[in-house]
Amino acid sequence: MSATEIDFYDLLGVSRDADGATIKSAYRKMAMKYHPDRNAGCKENEAKFKAISAAYDCLKDPQKRAAYDRYGHAAFQQGMSGGGGGHPGADFADLGDIFETIFGSAFGGAAGRQQARRGADLRYDMEIGLEDAFHGKTSQIEIEVSQNCDTCHGSGATPGTSTRGCNLCNGYGKVRAKQGFFVVERPCPNCHGRGEVLVSPCRDCGGEGRIDRPQTIDVEIPPGVDTGTRIRLSGKGEAGPRGAPPGDLYIFVHVRPHVVFQREGTTLLSRVPISFTTAALGGKVEIPDLAGETNVVDIPSGIQSGRQLRVRGAGMPVLQGRGRGDLVVEIAVETPTRLSKEQKAILEQFRETETGDECPECRGFFEKLKSAFGA
Repeated sequence: MSATEIDFYDLLGVSRDADGATIKSAYRKMAMKYHPDRNAGCKENEAKFKAISAAYDCLKDPQKRAAYDRYGHAAFQQGMSGGGGGHPGADFADLGDIFETIFGSAFGGAAGRQQARRGADLRYDMEIGLEDAFHGKTSQIEIEVSQNCDTCHGSGATPGTSTRGCNLCNGYGKVRAKQGFFVVERPCPNCHGRGEVLVSPCRDCGGEGRIDRPQTIDVEIPPGVDTGTRIRLSGKGEAGPRGAPPGDLYIFVHVRPHVVFQREGTTLLSRVPISFTTAALGGKVEIPDLAGETNVVDIPSGIQSGRQLRVRGAGMPVLQGRGRGDLVVEIAVETPTRLSKEQKAILEQFRETETGDECPECRGFFEKLKSAFGA
């Protein structure tokens, strides 16, 4: 009696919806009945014992049972009894489809040849000044990049020749190897998943279909870019092997520090020193921006260091948008360090007239000191 001729459930005497405990119990009873040690010399009982053992080995495993429930003995007959390696012929391919249907592509894998591998993406780091980031620019870069071979036009084959089916995988593009119950599928090492090999590889590119050579590329830098901005140039990366699509080129922008302005997004900041007389009396300062326009900033009398004055619309342009950010002027009051005798005399006269009301913050601080320490 063979396990391939009789239904596994019938062999064990259980229904098709029996749970694991029921199957295990039925197997134990039958195994004790037909075990060779109890039936020495009885070939029929020995065959029956092997059959019920094979049935139990299948039905106790949820994955094997699922395959058997759907495909019966065919799930284990085609290509499963062979050695460790082999090529997926028609039978093996069908078995792969069985596993893919039940368990997903992790077991069976997608049938057919591997799709053409796309060329690699490339990165280029570009440093520009803040003025270029403001106005935008067209810049030329030169990079060494894989491009289609001029001799074979990317095919990898000597002109006038073609390809033939791979002998190792018979044009399937993949090979399978048995690992226990499962079948692992990998790209064919001979044709790298293409299913075909070159009859005569191109001498200039060695069959790769591409050659490394310098290339000059125009890069459009839009107004408003900032450090970290990434510009994608589609199809400007490495050419794919043997005519496969090229990758992309990514330009990573780095903006150099500016001597006058600091940048926070679309806002420009500038620290502007003013004399203490301008701070006391008020006045005006002129600040040019990156657009070449002069911005007149009114300084109110009594302004203190650290005070920020905002000029609307005088900052950086919005990237791929409309309008500009603001210019923020931070005031730094500068104390004179070189005074003439006349200037010192004038300041001494001013000090004699001080009542404390001129500098309320200063007076308030010392009042707090007296209150805190009881002075």
